[in-house]
Amino acid sequence: MKKGKDSILEHELVPKHEIAGEEEVAELLDTYKIRKEQLSKIKLSDPVIKEIKAEVDDVVRITRRSEIAGKLLSYRLVIE
Repeated sequence: MKKGKDSILEHELVPKHEIAGEEEVAELLDTYKIRKEQLSKIKLSDPVIKEIKAEVDDVVRITRRSEIAGKLLSYRLVIE
């Protein structure tokens, strides 16, 4: 993952994006009793997805700062 002067990941308005591990995804799906396909989607063409080198069917964990919760986690399924 490129994090340099020109990286969009360094922009203050872009939340942290990471590819979630298989174990984390399994736990998430089990906790909420959902299938992977029921997660919100993000396209492979999204600039951040390209930059972190995620692939179709990966689940991306997005960490946002929140004044109320401190941090907020959300998950997206990468699609074509």
